[in-house]
Amino acid sequence: MKKLLSFLPTHFTICLIIGIVLQFQYKLWQYSFAKTLFVFAVFLVLIFLFKYLKRHFSFTVSSWIFFVLIGMFTVFFQNDFNRKNYYANYYSQDSLITFKVEKVLKSNLYYDKYLGSINKVGNENTAGIVLLNVQKDSLKSEVNMGSTFLFKSALNEVSKPLNPYQFNYKKYLEKQGVYHQVFLRNTAYLVKNSKENSIYRIAENIRSEIEKELINNGFKGEELAVIKALILGQRKDISKDLLEDYTNAGAIHILAVSGLHVGIILLILSFILKPLEKIKNGKIIKIFLIVLLLWFFAIIAGLSASVVRAVTMFTAIAIGMTFNRKTFVQYTLIASMFVLLICKPMFLFDVGFQLSYLAVFSIVAIQPKLYNLWNPKWMITNKFWQLFTVSVAAQLGVLPVSLFYFHQFPGLFMLSNLVIIPFIGVILMFGILVITLSLFQVLPSFLADVYMFIISLMNKFVSWISIQESFLIKEISFSSLLLIISYLCLIFGFRYFEKKTYKSVIVFLALIVIFQLSIFYEKHQTETTTEFVVFNKSRNTIIGENYNGSLKIYHDLDSLSIRNLNAIKDYKIGKKVKKTQFINQLSNTYQFKNTTFLLIDSLGVYQLGNQLKPIVLLMQSPKINLERLINNLQPKQIIADASNYKSQVITWKLICDKKNVPFYYTAENGAIIFKE
Repeated sequence: MKKLLSFLPTHFTICLIIGIVLQFQYKLWQYSFAKTLFVFAVFLVLIFLFKYLKRHFSFTVSSWIFFVLIGMFTVFFQNDFNRKNYYANYYSQDSLITFKVEKVLKSNLYYDKYLGSINKVGNENTAGIVLLNVQKDSLKSEVNMGSTFLFKSALNEVSKPLNPYQFNYKKYLEKQGVYHQVFLRNTAYLVKNSKENSIYRIAENIRSEIEKELINNGFKGEELAVIKALILGQRKDISKDLLEDYTNAGAIHILAVSGLHVGIILLILSFILKPLEKIKNGKIIKIFLIVLLLWFFAIIAGLSASVVRAVTMFTAIAIGMTFNRKTFVQYTLIASMFVLLICKPMFLFDVGFQLSYLAVFSIVAIQPKLYNLWNPKWMITNKFWQLFTVSVAAQLGVLPVSLFYFHQFPGLFMLSNLVIIPFIGVILMFGILVITLSLFQVLPSFLADVYMFIISLMNKFVSWISIQESFLIKEISFSSLLLIISYLCLIFGFRYFEKKTYKSVIVFLALIVIFQLSIFYEKHQTETTTEFVVFNKSRNTIIGENYNGSLKIYHDLDSLSIRNLNAIKDYKIGKKVKKTQFINQLSNTYQFKNTTFLLIDSLGVYQLGNQLKPIVLLMQSPKINLERLINNLQPKQIIADASNYKSQVITWKLICDKKNVPFYYTAENGAIIFKE
């Protein structure tokens, strides 16, 4: 650990990460290219000047600032939004847009989805990525990577989250440089399939040919979908139920070509090519072939972001393994991370990127120490102990991030990994053989049946694990503060076990105390929270009262729907709610502190007695004279939830503007929260 922290590229990578975060969050870098060159030139002069004058501290600080600036610049430079030819700068309502498909996404019930670039607006050459949603049409020809759409349509900004603590899809797309989406009817565009032979197109043709041969050999259903996910990097055909099973079993990483798959392929290739080490320069030849085959696999898997990350990372590991030095593996990992972030800085915010590097660093740093705790005599026991320690080390590395993003902990993750990882090794080896034989049309039917049976067996095991609900801990609230402190505890905890010094003990114990104080602080925040929430839910009304971590939900849904509603789950996790009560009935009035909330439903009947200036909630499109209501009640504010007709909401807003009464519409502005 100490050697890694003293490794100069480690400092540069940390500074690069700081710069990326600063630019993404605060948009600090706004310089043109010429000004950028001037700034970097000044810092390079300062760095060399301080080095020449032997001012070590100034040289170090200047170097750190230099790489922070590089991080900021890479984010600014690689965002099409900052270019002069960004499509939005030329767009008008009547513009003819030329859109090129770069990625085919998973469809929903109504739309086929594509990610791609707008190459032209009218006659202007442009740049910029958008999300294209095309209404489904069974008569249309299949759209492939490289296909071109021509259309005239509005560019819609991606909607922000409309309920508290909801997944921020807008922010997620922004991290990929996507700021708009387009919705097309199936008659509102022209499409032209591409004939160009780009590397992506060649990879897609190879995958299509493989899929065709697999179908011809009897592969179908979930088994075919799993093969495509594991080997071809295509997860879009896996059913929602099977995805949920793998998620609950703590094995969702199995279904995406990632570090695990590439790592297993690396081990397989290392074993197969080991005889080359006996010849002159055999190690060099071996590593060259391994890297070549890994990148060939990346091309077959579509060169997606996760595949490129994994292959880059394991290319570095393969080079490190050649020299049989653990520290060299760590150095090459840092170097691969640095190169990836320079080329694609927004990878930093990708969950897969974070999980991959955390898992591998944990395995490299922690697994040897765990493995040395016991030396099994039998080979089989030794192999299981190795697998067990690798799983524990990887889980320790990714656990805080997993809790932060996914808010659940699969208690049977160890059983899943001990069984599934050997399955994956067999499936990958078997799969490469099956695909090769099927392409040459010499695949024996019994071999295809055996392979289908193995995959089916794995799916059934995962499904069985997923229904053991008593071992699945859900709705875990884990804040960013706890995330940071957890990793500090993990780092300095193993530093203590590595070198038991007085200083390391003090630091480790201090971090544990800080972790506990953070938990107590967040618990206090929960127990002193008082809120009244009007949630956003299309066609329905949901009201929440949160008193000191005890939540009451008033609603007009059925009991099953409300309990499975993500808006409620997200709020409970975000606010660390201890107790929830669902009440399938809405009252006419609610009292929160000194404020009265008056609900008016479709009947349009309301009575408030002598109380004036309430907050009025309109729901289910009541037929009322809003001007008369405002004159009689003098409301502080009028709220319309998403259960109302939009045409009526527009009329109400005009009346409120005329009467100078604040108006709030949840379908546009999101849930509204009243605090103490």
